[in-house]
Amino acid sequence: MINAFSVDLEYWWCNEFLTNYLPNRKEDQIIESLSPILKLLDKYNVRATFFVLGIVAEKHPDVIELIYNKGHEISSHAWSHKPLHKLNKNEFENEMDKSVKLLYKLIHEKPKGFRAPSFSLNNNTKWALNILEKHGFYYDSSIFPIRTILYGVPNAPLHPYRISKDNVSIEDPKSPILEAPLTVYKIFGLNIPIAGGFYLRLIPFDILKLMLRKVNKSMPAIMYIHPWETYPKTPRLNIPLEYRFITYYGINFALKKVEGLLKEFRFKPIEEVLDSLCTK
Repeated sequence: MINAFSVDLEYWWCNEFLTNYLPNRKEDQIIESLSPILKLLDKYNVRATFFVLGIVAEKHPDVIELIYNKGHEISSHAWSHKPLHKLNKNEFENEMDKSVKLLYKLIHEKPKGFRAPSFSLNNNTKWALNILEKHGFYYDSSIFPIRTILYGVPNAPLHPYRISKDNVSIEDPKSPILEAPLTVYKIFGLNIPIAGGFYLRLIPFDILKLMLRKVNKSMPAIMYIHPWETYPKTPRLNIPLEYRFITYYGINFALKKVEGLLKEFRFKPIEEVLDSLCTK
């Protein structure tokens, strides 16, 4: 089974748990945190999908061009990293217009994939799908079939599906947009998140590997990481204990887990994984 590996290319301070505690001056760290990931992808000859935040592409156009020239897929992560529920339709339209135009300028291709900041696509923000369709997006990868304090659509399909614009948790064969939901492992009726992020940092690698192999018996996995959470020098802020645990736990060992995944499993960009499913 060939899985999809993705990177949400954003600044470390885009984490919503940090919003109320940020210093006035912030270190960039995009290049420092991204470089080890690119080296691992090169080492294991893996091409991935990079969901690029507009403000990052604007400041680091050379980095986006480098990623693209290495054969990776460039997709959109919107512009400002504001979750969809903090934008209205016009604001999101403006963000996507800026994102698509800038990425096209840099790589001479329109992005085919989108991931909402903080996985914030749900039935309250489903209006975003019409805007994605307007801009010609082939797929979305924003649905996480779990419930957390920040996001989630717990009753959504676990496999890639054509997402209904009327109800994001159901399939619509006529929908123009494919959904690539983030991977969970279902056991005893519970969806356990294993796609990446905090969950990758939390779950012991041998257990994570076992769960992924079981998922792969029926479907590909859609995995993700943020460069800041694999970089030991990510700034540690004085935030409440719960937020500190979610944000920083396992950062020092996360890159080694990523390498383990790249070594043990096969990966391609999301677009190619979806293409292979559609041709079966």
